[in-house]
Amino acid sequence: MFAQSVTDYKRRGDRLVAHKMPMNKNGENGKKMLETTAVGSYPKPDYLVKARNAFGKGEIKEKELRELEKKATREWIKIQEDIGLDILVHGEMERGDMTTYFAEKLQGMGVSGLVRSYGNRYYRKPVVKGKLRRPKPMTVEMFKYAQSLTKKPVKGMLTGPYTMCDWSFNTYYPDRRAVVLAFAKLLHDEVADLEKAGAKYIQIDEPALSTRPDEVDLAVEAMKIVTKGIKAKTISHICYGDFKVMYPRVLDLAVDMLDLEFANSGYSNLNVFKTPKFTKGVSVGVLDIHSHRIESKEEVKRGIYKALEVFDPQQVFIDPDCGLKTRTVDEAIEKLKVMVEAVGEVKRELGIN
Repeated sequence: MFAQSVTDYKRRGDRLVAHKMPMNKNGENGKKMLETTAVGSYPKPDYLVKARNAFGKGEIKEKELRELEKKATREWIKIQEDIGLDILVHGEMERGDMTTYFAEKLQGMGVSGLVRSYGNRYYRKPVVKGKLRRPKPMTVEMFKYAQSLTKKPVKGMLTGPYTMCDWSFNTYYPDRRAVVLAFAKLLHDEVADLEKAGAKYIQIDEPALSTRPDEVDLAVEAMKIVTKGIKAKTISHICYGDFKVMYPRVLDLAVDMLDLEFANSGYSNLNVFKTPKFTKGVSVGVLDIHSHRIESKEEVKRGIYKALEVFDPQQVFIDPDCGLKTRTVDEAIEKLKVMVEAVGEVKRELGIN
């Protein structure tokens, strides 16, 4: 059955496959296809978890913590290179929560007590309590450090303006739109600084958008501000929501690529994107990050072929559904290995390289 699905895919006349159209080793026109990457976060090693707890209790100095964060970043960069990922992430070893990290660096923000996010996971919810200002770049230093460790591209990573608003309390601005646009203006400066620092890929995460599709217009308005004038390839990660109520409006987000989850839903949400035709790049999530189970290579390959029935290969990156920080280090590594091996086999079967 699986072999037949490969044959069926190759027979589709409207698809780009090597045996029908000449390509060089990187795909047609020298463009790489089916590149592998990750969404952002990786699990922190035990020594860093202990150090973060000790720092919170005042038992170690900030300098010691920062050195351990860099050590963990070095380890994850090497792991990704050894596995063979094409586009790397720094792993967010210096971050706890994806909104609280930024709240602690912005003027006009504070942090509340613990709030449940899902299951037994809690975080300290940010509070917008004054005019938002960015005293200095928030992500550039760690990006530059991670990029210095490898010749492969490392993504710049930040949380988008809509999610920063939706996952924070607001006690200062008159309404949600005012908060979102205030975040958008300062995050544009952050993106511009990442680009100046050499980032070729910049990911602006908007996971909250999938749960509030009635506010897609606001997210679209904000993203235009964030990415205005940016030449780097921009990506927005959106996950675990009802995509059919957002599509095709979500294509108006001012980014080059959308990063979407598919594995957790059994690829059932792929049908949403068949009509109208998807016009952006797409990073296809093929690993369920909420499961401890390590996917089989054949399972991941089936997912990739399903995606290629909807998206052209020139559009597609392959990655996990979301960040892997909730898995163990070993689980994250094994999942990524399977993904890279599966992509390699698919590319060989399609004659892409």
